[in-house]
Amino acid sequence: MASFHKGYIKAHTLISVNLYVLRLILTFSTVTPVATTVDPCYNYTVLNDTWRSINNTYASVRRSDISVSWSGWYRLFINNTSAQIPDTCVEKYSCGTNIPLWLRGGHPTVKDGVVTRDVCGQWNNYCCYYGSFPIKVKACPGNYYVYELVSPIFCYTAYCAAVTIITSTYTTATPEMTSAGINITLPERCTSQISGGCFQNLLDQIENITAQVLPLDTVTNILTMAFNTSEKISESSSSSSSVSPAELTSYGNRVLKTSEKLISTLVKPTDTSDNVSFALATVEVEVFMVGPNVTLDKIPPLHTTNSSVDIDLIGIAKNNYERSAAVAFMSFNKMENLLKPDFFNTSNDTIKTMMSTVISATLPKTTNTKLTKPVNFTLKHIREFDPNGSLSCVYWNISEWIVDGCSVLETNSSYTVCSCVHLSTFALIMQTSRPPESDSLLELLNLVCVIVGLVFFSLALLTFALCQWSPGVNNVARINICISLLLAHLLFLLTQQFLSLIRPHQVSCAVISGVLHFLFLSGFVWMFIEAVLLFICVTNLSQISSKKREVLSGGFLCLIGYTIALGVVGVSVGLVPEGYGSEQCWIKRDKGFIWSFLGPVCVILASNTILFIKITINLNSTLTNLNAEVSQMKQTKIMVFKTLAQFVVLGCSWILGFFTNGRKELEILFLILNSQQGTFIFLVYCILNNEVRQQYRKFFRCLCCGCKQH
Repeated sequence: MASFHKGYIKAHTLISVNLYVLRLILTFSTVTPVATTVDPCYNYTVLNDTWRSINNTYASVRRSDISVSWSGWYRLFINNTSAQIPDTCVEKYSCGTNIPLWLRGGHPTVKDGVVTRDVCGQWNNYCCYYGSFPIKVKACPGNYYVYELVSPIFCYTAYCAAVTIITSTYTTATPEMTSAGINITLPERCTSQISGGCFQNLLDQIENITAQVLPLDTVTNILTMAFNTSEKISESSSSSSSVSPAELTSYGNRVLKTSEKLISTLVKPTDTSDNVSFALATVEVEVFMVGPNVTLDKIPPLHTTNSSVDIDLIGIAKNNYERSAAVAFMSFNKMENLLKPDFFNTSNDTIKTMMSTVISATLPKTTNTKLTKPVNFTLKHIREFDPNGSLSCVYWNISEWIVDGCSVLETNSSYTVCSCVHLSTFALIMQTSRPPESDSLLELLNLVCVIVGLVFFSLALLTFALCQWSPGVNNVARINICISLLLAHLLFLLTQQFLSLIRPHQVSCAVISGVLHFLFLSGFVWMFIEAVLLFICVTNLSQISSKKREVLSGGFLCLIGYTIALGVVGVSVGLVPEGYGSEQCWIKRDKGFIWSFLGPVCVILASNTILFIKITINLNSTLTNLNAEVSQMKQTKIMVFKTLAQFVVLGCSWILGFFTNGRKELEILFLILNSQQGTFIFLVYCILNNEVRQQYRKFFRCLCCGCKQH
């Protein structure tokens, strides 16, 4: 939790709208004790706040309630609008006091009559750290509550109040959902555009449902309507800055509260055990109930698509007088749009990423909710796992994610097990270091170098295709190196330029990363083939002058060059199909899947290095033993130069990439060499080839002559 001054600031800026719990200014009239035989719904003292108004709905005061002599029943008002004491946890330092008091156990229904509820105050991140004297509560016809208030135990404590029913003057449209006597309507103006007020109105209606048991189809229909409206609010907040963080947390809190209330209506008495489950587009629910004659030693883990929970419900039931208990487990697929990971306040400046769906676990209609042992949640990672990131099991506490009472029990690249000593709303958040600020000059250099490299790849391909070559020259490997790397660099460049458009389409992103994997791998396989052919050529250097012939046919080389790369990609897809489609539309790094690319590359680079050493030794031996003319010696020296240059083409720049370690000089050198493989190929095999140069001269001579004729 934040310090005192941070908590005080949050009370005025980040508190949820539905929990803008505000302390009452008490305007007392003469208080007359109410006789027990008189209905308190019609004999109460009005407490109306007149000191300060916030958004024309909420108000706050500063004096402590411990000095007030309470007597009888009271009804709460804020700006002449009916209010109630919150029945969910209230953040400390709210309401102009240190310890705001809230009602534990929820409000009763009209048929419940007068009930007694505990009063709690939050401190040290525990919602009921301070307990006060219980008070009596009654629900009255007309949708309001009256309270028999008593003086709190501690100083700096005060009862809080919040407006929960906002009256409006607009008419309502035709009911959108009517089932089992439940009539949920939306204002007429909300049919065309969903606003925050429309959403609040809908949640108000759901919270005012008094039925204790509802059919499953009724619950799912209401939840569908609520989450559809919530999703529109989330889309509005992501497309504009009109929705503040406080409003988002308010909507999230109310969605959680209404969801828990609706799910609790699925709990029915059972003698042994029973369960209910359903799945909607935005929420999955598992409810398990046990009764006094349950025969199970322990209940099975409750599962949703991306999470599960293991709880000792049998032990909890034994601690209840009724010997019964129920657990409701919910997994919200899009709740992170409201309860954002950025609400996880940490001292270090990091990027927060929601690694799991938001889940919630409650014990509905269970009197004693004390846990007998910690609860374990297994959360599947829904995003790419960063081995360098820091994972935290967190729970939602009114306006922020905090870690108190939860810890990481086990983790790997696929899932994390969290252990918590209390029930609440939970999630898994990863913190990663912020990437260094982008260097515009380096990005410009990268763009220019890649474009230049693509131009020379194209020129080399045109030269190989249009020029006439000696019968003994085998250009198959060089042509396919150019084709593979030209397509790979071009696709990668276009993908990064239009990443914002491609990334939302996960399938397209995964397909692109798979194609890039294949193209780059095939490029390296062709580099290896070229190294082998060069080694054979140098080994037989003394015989080349007499007769040159192909070692392997072009068709067989093509079969090898592309089949190996295709086989690696096929095996990778079969073993880890979700390994493609990272944030950059490349191979994901979790589960070690990146080694499906780095592994073959390292083997090829190591093999090319060994072949280069052997080529150098053979050339040195050949040059030493040659008793040839100066012209022959000159040609041999040119071949030595080509061999050295060829090593650059075969991956020198990629080897350098393993040792950059953030050093800018090495990064620039790596960038230049890696992007200019096409340039090296063009220089070595086209410009330095005497036959090709002669054909270039003939072409330009014809071109110039043609221009003069016109």
